[in-house]
Amino acid sequence: MSKIFNRRRLLKLLGMTALGTSVSNCVTPSAAATTNWGYIGKQGPEYWAKLSPDFELCYTGKRQTPIDLQVSSVKSLDKNNQDLLVVKYQPTPLNLINNGKTIQVNYQPGSFIESDRQIYHLLQFHFHHPSEHHINGEEYDMELHFVHRSQAGDLAVVGVFLKAGDFNPNLQTIWDAIPQKPGEENRLKDTIINASILLPAERRFLTYSGSLTTPPCSENVKWYIMETPIEVSREQIAKFTQLFPDNARPIQALNQRVVFESTNAEKT
Repeated sequence: MSKIFNRRRLLKLLGMTALGTSVSNCVTPSAAATTNWGYIGKQGPEYWAKLSPDFELCYTGKRQTPIDLQVSSVKSLDKNNQDLLVVKYQPTPLNLINNGKTIQVNYQPGSFIESDRQIYHLLQFHFHHPSEHHINGEEYDMELHFVHRSQAGDLAVVGVFLKAGDFNPNLQTIWDAIPQKPGEENRLKDTIINASILLPAERRFLTYSGSLTTPPCSENVKWYIMETPIEVSREQIAKFTQLFPDNARPIQALNQRVVFESTNAEKT
């Protein structure tokens, strides 16, 4: 885990920008896809609420994400084993898009997670640098978000930290096909992946009620943050940061919310 440093201020001085469509445009209103929001300057997170009336929650919301997860203050989930997070991901052809905010992998129907008697279907997963969530005031090198939606329209996101370490061949399958230009898409029917290979073997997690970390910052999201990171090489991190030097929303206020920790951890 790396120490927090003021990467955002440096990028502002360099005048870098991040343009494109919404990270979560498959699950959010069209305004997020058409409004010119980003991570730097006048399109950055501190201005999101001013860019569109649809983004008001980004400023006024009381259950915003990401947060700093203070492990010493979490409470244990213990209600008839309903704290288990069951992951049922199936193989899918690799379908990547560079949406100008991140590299997103769209997923075909049939994969889901189940928690507390609710089923959430996997829509896509994408990446952030540095990590959006912090643990005990510290950030990881990157964070991976698996975005799911229930039949009722509620969202659930599984977050996985990525830290510098050993080369990750599973990630490299995706990295080899990264579209370089915003709006560019890569559909590789002969390349099959399974999202579960990017989850840690130890599935203990922290969970809380939050929001999307991108406009419109909707507060109907259940978050599951894996405590164990996966390792990727520094070269793999560098390949992403060449395209997206900083696409992480700053830490938001907890506002009386309670963070829970699973007492049972599914293992692969």
